[in-house]
Amino acid sequence: MKVYFSNPSIDISSLSGPTFNLTLDQLFVSKGRDRQPPVFDDDADVSAKMDFLKNRVGIEGGFGHASFLGIDLLKFQVASYSGLDKIDVGVYVSTTKNFHKVMKKEFNQNWEGSLSFEKIVRYLPHFKSAIQVPIYVLGIDL
Repeated sequence: MKVYFSNPSIDISSLSGPTFNLTLDQLFVSKGRDRQPPVFDDDADVSAKMDFLKNRVGIEGGFGHASFLGIDLLKFQVASYSGLDKIDVGVYVSTTKNFHKVMKKEFNQNWEGSLSFEKIVRYLPHFKSAIQVPIYVLGIDL
């Protein structure tokens, strides 16, 4: 599902991948989501943390390099596994290719190599035998 970015309090021209992560962090935490909950019971490994969790819904923001796609998807599976049983559904939030194009053209922000909504949707069916938890994909567009 594509959603259109429309929060007037956010300066779109400043949204690089890292600043977008910080912006979403502030928004999700202000709505009561737990920040960076560990996937495993051991929080020593920062990569084994989900971005947000609330009411058994795990959320990952995919704004980094496209190579993180598999790792992010496996976090959902591991967190839903019977031994850990932390989530019932995963929500994967990313930006669209159009978002990347507009950011480059209008604001000179380089999103090249970043994960996109379209890539997640294209690759997700290839993971269906390994990932048994439902994953809802949101693409943020301009």
